[in-house]
Amino acid sequence: MADTNPPAPADAPIEADPDLTTDESDSTLGDDVLVASCRAVCGQMVDCVPAFRSRYTASLTSSIEAYPMENNRRYHAVPPNVKFEVDDCEAPWTFSEKFNVIHCRYLAAAIADWPKLVGQAYQFTKPGGYSEFQDYMLEYYSEDGTLSEDLSISKWITTLLDASRDFGRDPCPGPKLAGWMRDAGFQDVQETKYKLPIGPWPRDKHLKTVGAWNLIQIEEGLEAFTLRLFTQVLGWRTEEVQVLLANVRKDLRDPKIHAQFDFYVAYGQKPVDATG
Repeated sequence: MADTNPPAPADAPIEADPDLTTDESDSTLGDDVLVASCRAVCGQMVDCVPAFRSRYTASLTSSIEAYPMENNRRYHAVPPNVKFEVDDCEAPWTFSEKFNVIHCRYLAAAIADWPKLVGQAYQFTKPGGYSEFQDYMLEYYSEDGTLSEDLSISKWITTLLDASRDFGRDPCPGPKLAGWMRDAGFQDVQETKYKLPIGPWPRDKHLKTVGAWNLIQIEEGLEAFTLRLFTQVLGWRTEEVQVLLANVRKDLRDPKIHAQFDFYVAYGQKPVDATG
């Protein structure tokens, strides 16, 4: 059956679920958020997130152990015409052939020279082939003023992005992807922006599910995102970082804070008559 409620346009504000914004909600413990997360993901009014994480981890571990070994690395079972190569995408590409499709994603805060990376993708795309880039605009915002500058989550994300820039890595490449692709020579470049809520606060069922998963992945990666930049780039003590992150987790689980960020997808074609 066709979906009779398509996603709202990217420029339309995300409407909050009024059931999660009452004064009775316990934002410190995040009980409302956990229940809503479970309801959004599996339709059950129970706290099944810890149980799901346990089942997922056990399943993933079991699956990985069954993967074949090759060159002392463990790989997914793959078709015979597929192979994995581990390399530095910022080093000169040395492939012996060009590709019909090149796909790059989730490289925010990881790349020192984006135009060079996109240029190499263009170089190794076959004439008539396509390249696609997907990445974040990691500046958190709210459309209703609930994400104020004095919140720990605001202080954390602002400091994190500034530290990444100080380190020479752009944490917000998303809005620039299409421009870099055009500059590299791709034609008919198409761009789509998606709003990603943090937490299950949206009224829309699809966005509620997206927000629930987004909340889980941010919480589980919070220390990994933060510790190195804060301690080695900014000079914070580990104990100071942990205190900040404890307060960030409280904000992440507060259903009255309607934080979100944007995700961009851009793709384009290398001209059929290209010679380079």
